Amino acid sequence: MDRRFGWLWGAYAVSAYGSGLAFGALPLIAVLVLDAGPAQVSALSAVGPAVGALLAVPLGPWVEFRRKRPVMIAMELVRCAALLSIPVAYALGRLSFAQLLAVTAVVAAAKIAFTAASGAFLKAIVPREQLVAAGSRFEATTWSSIAVGPPLGGAAIGLFGPVVTVVADALSYLLSALGIAAIGGVEERPRRTGRGPGGWRHLLTHPGLRALYLNQLVVAGLIMATEPLLAVLMLRDLGFPPWQYGLAFAAPCLGGLVGSRLAPRLVARYGGIRILRVVGTLRAVWLIGLVFVGPGVAGLLTVIGVELAIIISMSLYNPVLAAYRLEHTPQDRVARTLSAWSVSSSAAIAVLSALFGLLAAGVGPRAAIGVAGLLILASPVLLRTLPATPSGIDGCHGGNSQARLRPAARACSPP
Repeated sequence: MDRRFGWLWGAYAVSAYGSGLAFGALPLIAVLVLDAGPAQVSALSAVGPAVGALLAVPLGPWVEFRRKRPVMIAMELVRCAALLSIPVAYALGRLSFAQLLAVTAVVAAAKIAFTAASGAFLKAIVPREQLVAAGSRFEATTWSSIAVGPPLGGAAIGLFGPVVTVVADALSYLLSALGIAAIGGVEERPRRTGRGPGGWRHLLTHPGLRALYLNQLVVAGLIMATEPLLAVLMLRDLGFPPWQYGLAFAAPCLGGLVGSRLAPRLVARYGGIRILRVVGTLRAVWLIGLVFVGPGVAGLLTVIGVELAIIISMSLYNPVLAAYRLEHTPQDRVARTLSAWSVSSSAAIAVLSALFGLLAAGVGPRAAIGVAGLLILASPVLLRTLPATPSGIDGCHGGNSQARLRPAARACSPP
């Protein structure tokens, strides 16, 4: 891997740590500054991403046939500008819930376009036999940024006010754009081609990708739908301070580092398809544990324990999923496929967040979390249709080199 990958990885690290600092910043601002309730906080997690996903629908084909670096730079600058509008409005006393919704929509659309461009760019600059190694570095950076960022962000909010981490996140996107610009070189403009299916058609007509795609929509949607509900439960109903709320999500990320280290060995021993089936089932059983969260140290430890189990499962599953998706997607439709996947994920999260926000408004956040925990138990049924055919990630059956036994990071692209 050459200097281009080094700059790309460095740019990703900067933005990842900025996002880690600002983890949960907008729900915190909604609760602490605007006194938002469960329905509004869930709407923040639903309406903004839903509008962003709608705006991003035409972006996949647009990104596919353009140079990827200029697209990535532009999307980072868009996210920077959108986030900076929040502290400006807060300082002027004009911050509103509508503005938070608009910012989340713009950031969501820009993220989808960036993910599509960065995934295609990474596959173009990194040799196929090194994609999994590159992805492993992104995966480790992701978990370390989430482990370190939220506690520091919570402390910063306590010391400097509720919008300080939003400023840090915005500046991290600016630095990321500068890092991507520093990659240099001349990028060939992709040629338009009418061959092959588009993103959604590719996902739905490929048997393996279809099973993984539908399962991911359900699991990610239900897990993310509980995040705003848990924020309301912990911050408002149970009275946890912001730093403890951040710690509850940061400490378990150490499990992500453990899972990422174990993934290559388990893939080499059991094969990627078996990992997708078994770990895909295990990651669905833990969410119900959040129903038992109470006040004090015991409640904090409960959240940490449940999140630790979920994250270990995800860190084993996501790299194998991403490697499978890249290996089964031709280069000329990577951007469209990643865009379709991201748009669908955002839409699923938005719809489920809205539904569970309404449910929480009626029965309370704890009961709504319980319903999500029960529904997710049925999601492994979708993995039964996953074909048991050898692939590049199937270390036991594919006859691949040792380098290809290491799984790639999720989507192999910076978020």
